[in-house]
Formats: sequence, C-alpha cells, structure tokens
Amino acid sequence: MNAFQWLWFVVALTVAAAAGATSPDALNGFDLTTLTVSRQDVIPGGPPRDGIPALTDPKFVAATKADWLHDDARVLGIARNGIAKAYPLDILSWHEIVNDRFGDEPVLVSYCPLCFTGIAFKAEAGGTRRLFGVSGLLYNSDVLLYDRATQSLWSQLLGQAVSGPAAGTELEMIAVENTSWPVWRQAHPDTLVLSRDTGYTRSYDRNPYQWYDMSPQVSFPVAAQSSDYHPKMYVLGVIIGNDARVYPFAELDAEAQHAADRRHVRIRDTVGGRPIVVHYDYDAISAYVTDTKDQPVPSTMAYWFAWYAFHPHSRIYHSASPGGQPRHH
Repeated sequence: MNAFQWLWFVVALTVAAAAGATSPDALNGFDLTTLTVSRQDVIPGGPPRDGIPALTDPKFVAATKADWLHDDARVLGIARNGIAKAYPLDILSWHEIVNDRFGDEPVLVSYCPLCFTGIAFKAEAGGTRRLFGVSGLLYNSDVLLYDRATQSLWSQLLGQAVSGPAAGTELEMIAVENTSWPVWRQAHPDTLVLSRDTGYTRSYDRNPYQWYDMSPQVSFPVAAQSSDYHPKMYVLGVIIGNDARVYPFAELDAEAQHAADRRHVRIRDTVGGRPIVVHYDYDAISAYVTDTKDQPVPSTMAYWFAWYAFHPHSRIYHSASPGGQPRHH
C-alpha cells in the first residue's frame, strides 16, 4: 500500500467514524434501515455526499472543437435518438455522474473509476426525470448513486436502488461503448463531446487514478474475489434475463491473434437464450455487443475483480485459440 493509498484508507475510516457517530444505520446522511444488500459491504469511499460533483445538463462541443482529446484518450460513447455523444473518461473521473438528455429523453451516464465501469440508464419514472448525485459511499468498491428526489441509494453495477423509498426499483440500461476516442469519432464523425467547461475547476489533464489503474491492488473490500485473471483485467459482461456471461479480454485477445482482422473480431454466442455478437477491437482494447441484426445490446466493460464481486456465478467465455496476451490496461 503506497502513501496515497494509505491516506485514502485513513480518510475513509475517519469519514466512516464521523458518519456513524450519530447512528449505526446512517452514513453520509443516508438512512440505511431499508438496505437490501449487506450492511458490512457499504462503506464510505472518502469524499462526503456530493464531494464528487455530478454534472447536470452540461455543455457539449463539436468533435472538431475538442482538440484537447488525444488519440490515446478513452470515452464513453452513446448513440441514441439520432444523437451521438462522447464522454471523456478524463472528465468523468472527476464527476462520475452526468444527468443528461438525448432529445427529450432523460439519461443517466455513470462512471466508477474504481471499477472501470461506465454504465448509462434511462432516467425517468412516472413521467418525472430522476436526477442523481454521488453519495460518497461504495458497495463492493463500486459507486453508490443517490437520487435527489427520494434520497434513495442506487448501486451502479446492480442497476437498482438498494435503500430508501425506491429500494428494489430497477433502472433500464442503455447501450454504451467504452472505447478509444479515434474509434468513436471515426464511427460517429458528428458526435458531440462533453465540454471541459463544467463550471468546476479540475485538472482534467491529470488522471487522479493513474496509480490505481496500474496496480493489482484493490483499495476497498469486496464480497467475492477470484484469482482466475488479473484483478484489473478488462472484461465485458452481459446479462440477459437470469444469465450472466463475461468475456475476459485475455480470451478475446487470443481470438484476435488468429483473426483475419484483429480490429473487427466477431464472436457469436447465446446469452439468456438470445443470440448475440461480441465485437472486439484489439487495437482500441474495447468491446461491445449487438444482436444478430446489428442492434446494440447493453453490456458493461469492467475490471475483472469488479464484475466478479457482483456476478461470481457468471459463465466465463474461454477461447479455443492459444496465444492471447493478458493485457489488463
């Protein structure tokens, strides 16, 4: 554990003690009496509620104006309702939540740097837009969001509320691509890009998680662990019905080594009884899922440890081709 990790750990413990001083059923001001997940797995991540500021209806610029985005930049890309948008991870690492719209449709874009999970959801209930903030709490090392209307806590990777009046309510996922900026821009030349003019002063040129991304260590405890792959190995997870399937990038790399075009690897599979196609780009280190008619299917790119912590019984895809290089970042 390096000095920065130790400081983060001490801050988390201090915040936990302060948050629990008044009630064992409250953290960061959130009532946990209705918690639907294990109480011991919900802990402070360090920042207080809204210490990481969510963005709401932020500014966007044209791709031609985003000259600060370099070829090695990664983005979350969403194409929906005839609109394409790119959310650079350099910005999301500092804000984690974007309350956005695609036309008239409210959309929640979320990113957890600890788990490398970028997930988007429809953000409307009963005709009312849901607005979310960052709670400062973690469940299984993954960000817990909260909705401002009910103060309910929501698990990003579970996609549902785990406490408060909305407990048990699920959010509907929408398709997101975690990919390189050049790949997204080539596929969507008219894409808009989340502007750095956020209203906050942040070092968007600096990755505050660089040490963490490069380390095999996980900073916060998780309920389930596996040594089958490097903890920070990229994986792609898909859940259809009650069937969870995960594609470690070491296995996809092996497929790419024997493909005619390693940038356009296609793997046909079946999840939850539904035929799907996994699209893998070896050079961009990215993957996404469609159905057999090339329509997007929601999936989640994550670190191996994070996916396993939430879905330890997932069926793991194993390549029949030898020679994959286990790149984890």
